[in-house]
Amino acid sequence: MKWRSLEESTPEIDIRPMREIFAERKELIAEYVPAETQAIHARAVVELKQKQLAANILPVGAKVSEFQLSDHDGRSVSSSDLLAKGRLVLCFIRGRWCPFCVAQTEAMNLVLPGIHADATLAAISPQTMQQSFFMRDQHKLSFPLLSDSENKVACQFGLTYRVPDEQKAVYQRAIVNLPFVNGDDSWELPIPATYIIDRDGTVLYASANEDYTEQPEPEDVVHFLSASPRG
Repeated sequence: MKWRSLEESTPEIDIRPMREIFAERKELIAEYVPAETQAIHARAVVELKQKQLAANILPVGAKVSEFQLSDHDGRSVSSSDLLAKGRLVLCFIRGRWCPFCVAQTEAMNLVLPGIHADATLAAISPQTMQQSFFMRDQHKLSFPLLSDSENKVACQFGLTYRVPDEQKAVYQRAIVNLPFVNGDDSWELPIPATYIIDRDGTVLYASANEDYTEQPEPEDVVHFLSASPRG
């Protein structure tokens, strides 16, 4: 259940804008994934957009409740520890089985020097610590992957939803065993989101999209950090 990254497939790191990498993966899906399966995923996105999840996430100006999660090595990491270092960029992803999540984390990894000039970076997913360890190791990521058991933190941010039954059946056929990957049988996921949080816990930037194939460019995150005053 591993998505071969572009870095693994070729000797050079892919430095294209993330939107180009996403577009390439969409083209591959359009070519190789059956049309009926694509239609199921498209309907799931439409249903989520109708529920307006992205419009009701934790907004800019809100205060983030303190949380504590385990990282890819099983170490306990608290939000207060991360914020003690300065501003925090949080990426909520679905998991290592999602090709777009893999592309996003690899793209964020490339701009890490620019992020570290003004903030720290961490990714949060519902997958288990072991899955996070595998993902970080396979894709050579240099930032912590935090395991959000039962999506408790994602729920605080207003990001969670339950996978629709017909999409659940597709995942099961594709061997995306979420109960195993996430360590619970809720079949809940977060919609992908990117947050920038000030060191006092105030949300400075919030971007979420029910469509997991559409995410903000990492360079835009770096630009926001460099252009906004430090708290």
